[in-house]
Amino acid sequence: MKIAMVSVHASPLTPDSGQSLHVASLSAALVRLGHEVTVYTRRDAEGLLSEITTPDGYQVVHVPAGPARQVKPDARMGDFAQFLLDDWGVRRPDLVHAHYWTSGLVSLLAAQRHGIPVVQSYHGLGARSRGEEMVRRISTERLVGREAELVVATCEDEVHELVGMGIARAKIEIVPRGVDPELFGSRGAAAQKTAPQRIVSVGKLLPHNGFADLVAALPRLLDTELVIAGRGTRAEERRLQGWARKLGVADRMMLAGHVARKDMPALLRSADVVACVPWVESYGVVPLEAMACGVPVVASAVGGLTDIVIDHVTGVLVPPRDLKRLIRALRVMLSDSTLRGTCGVAGEDRIRARHTWSEVAKRVERLYQRVEQPVAARS
Repeated sequence: MKIAMVSVHASPLTPDSGQSLHVASLSAALVRLGHEVTVYTRRDAEGLLSEITTPDGYQVVHVPAGPARQVKPDARMGDFAQFLLDDWGVRRPDLVHAHYWTSGLVSLLAAQRHGIPVVQSYHGLGARSRGEEMVRRISTERLVGREAELVVATCEDEVHELVGMGIARAKIEIVPRGVDPELFGSRGAAAQKTAPQRIVSVGKLLPHNGFADLVAALPRLLDTELVIAGRGTRAEERRLQGWARKLGVADRMMLAGHVARKDMPALLRSADVVACVPWVESYGVVPLEAMACGVPVVASAVGGLTDIVIDHVTGVLVPPRDLKRLIRALRVMLSDSTLRGTCGVAGEDRIRARHTWSEVAKRVERLYQRVEQPVAARS
């Protein structure tokens, strides 16, 4: 099958996290299944070749839509759509998989003219945006979802959001995110601890990601250090450091900053518990990576986290912003090595059964086969 992946603003050539990593990993896994994959992404820097064949076997086409620098994700979409329209007139794919709402819009504008079916993945929805941007984005997301042949969601929570937007449930299918089992596994080096027990939490340093709640739990967790990894503003870093000093735990709270992907497995393996406690909907890949490393997870019972963490099997779910329940869950997990071991084994088994990129690609492949038949061309 000839598959066109469209990822307007997230290049698979920089797959450190998020959408870029997802597109790169899925494309590579589909190539291993025997498909021909071409990823279309905007040329965002000078000196990029117009087309590149990656070591994983998929092609990347740098679309000349606007200046060769970083711009807003929704900039120059008309130029991008025109490029796809012209390119697919010469080398027509069997199917298009669009990633993010901007990619969905440009893909539909071009694909419908050629009778090519479009599969849509959102990677986040505009309901979490604000102001005029929210109104425009949500209306476009609704249009894209209704016009696409199939919409791929990552969890039940996203399905509910999509249905609430007016997208038919019958055209939505769930495919979970993937993990690289060659990189993330229980065997391998672990980073050095500076306390008998360690909690690790990873994500952007934003208030709603719950890092301040973990700092607040530290005074009740003796002989335990907290390592927070992720980029953030200096203001948020100062806020967390000030909170830790006020609670008398500054010597047990470390802000590790950005951790390179190659170093993330060692950091996760060093943890007795990985905590992921945002207040709002979330489907982060970090809990999956922790489970792949055989580390139990304590997580907020919000969004896709309820799909990832099986309560009292691969970890513990707690209500968001409930400090007492969070402290209790962390205490139980940290004090019971048998529980940690059984949750770790169960988590690793679940990843290998459901979340390797090989398994994810096979599920996506079956969905592609359902919609591969050409749709009627629209003028």
